[in-house]
Amino acid sequence: MYRARGLRSIMQQLHQRIPVSGELNPSVVAPALKTFSSQQQHRWTSTSTAAGKQSANVQVTPPPRHDWNRAVSEAERIVGYPTSFLSLRWLLSDEIANVALHLRKLVGSAHPLMKTAKHLLYNGKNTMQAWGLIVLLVSKAAGHAPSVPDVEQDKSAGVLHSQRALAEVTEMIRISHLVHNSVVNLQSSTQAGQDGATYDDMSFGNKIGLLTGDYLLGHSSAELANLRNQEVVELISSAVRDFSESEFIGERDEQNNPLPYKPGTFQRPSLSVGVDFNEHDVMSPMPIAQVLGNPEQEWECRNILNAGSLLGKSCQASLKLAGQSEELQRHAYRFGKHLALAWQACLDAEPFQCPTLPLDATFSLVSAPVLFHLEHDPAIYAQLEAGKQSVDNIDYEKIHKAILAGPALAKTKELQRKHTAAALAVLQHFPATDARQALENIILAMQDL
Repeated sequence: MYRARGLRSIMQQLHQRIPVSGELNPSVVAPALKTFSSQQQHRWTSTSTAAGKQSANVQVTPPPRHDWNRAVSEAERIVGYPTSFLSLRWLLSDEIANVALHLRKLVGSAHPLMKTAKHLLYNGKNTMQAWGLIVLLVSKAAGHAPSVPDVEQDKSAGVLHSQRALAEVTEMIRISHLVHNSVVNLQSSTQAGQDGATYDDMSFGNKIGLLTGDYLLGHSSAELANLRNQEVVELISSAVRDFSESEFIGERDEQNNPLPYKPGTFQRPSLSVGVDFNEHDVMSPMPIAQVLGNPEQEWECRNILNAGSLLGKSCQASLKLAGQSEELQRHAYRFGKHLALAWQACLDAEPFQCPTLPLDATFSLVSAPVLFHLEHDPAIYAQLEAGKQSVDNIDYEKIHKAILAGPALAKTKELQRKHTAAALAVLQHFPATDARQALENIILAMQDL
């Protein structure tokens, strides 16, 4: 009980002192959504018409918006119970509770780990914890082979025990990556290393970040080994490799924040096919050098390595555990990849939904709007060169206004529609079940966040 009260107090302090940035705003959805939405509207219209004939005095209300929290709650009900590893049994474990108590000492500091903790522990519209849920929904939508023993099945939820373990592994790896990315470079040559007033806080935050990330990654490795499936281990291990590879694309500032390439650095023809791994050998690395210089393909490459690879390969691995065909496994990979890219496009567009940038707000310099605007107006790169030492030296408000005045935001929304439509198209290869419907609802809810 003491530990639960302590965690609740920590969450409240984080909520009061740490600003939130990065929630998704409504955006235009893919043309493929129009058919689905019109079908939903037709059902509502038919129902309300019938009700009107029975009672003319009943006031008909419009159908509810696709609420993110509601979509996630309904999806969790379909797969049995909340799937996030940040559940009560984890929050009350000794390791996580001790980390939370140490994290309390950083409240009020400027360490990046605090923003990550804020999103993980308190943000009600958080998409970080939905990854395991997506894996389980794909698992249930596809079903399992008849040869799977009964002892392996969670018949009440319609998934395998091994698939539920894989979903938790996916979340642990994802969050360990985010926590590790919160570590600050404190070398004496950096601004952070020379600031004596904040050095102690930053050093302590680095220790907590490293230990927490290592604990999650180590525990996920042990859980992954317990699945006793070599092919699944190879798939997930390659996704961890892709995380590391994404950190070495392009220039970086002294805190390892990514910077875009100077326009004209690469003059290569675009790939005739989409950016992706070899479909028949996802273990082979992605051809990064062939996409640099093309804004859309470079963006896809960065974000497949940084996010789409783990979600796609986890969906693929879940069907491998279920004994499904190679073709259906590839469809699962494609769905996870496109869903992750659609999510990222929404996140990239969010800072540009308002005519002015909120105070102290920033955005990624390799986000889709920035890369598209660099293609439209290469002269803006002169503003970005100030960030080669630290991205904090950049005038984000000026770049924000320039992007809003150009076509970059419209191209970003089109990019999001493209991957949303691709994810919905892949879903049609799965049987029509409540799990598939839940996945569709989650995609629809992205526009209403």
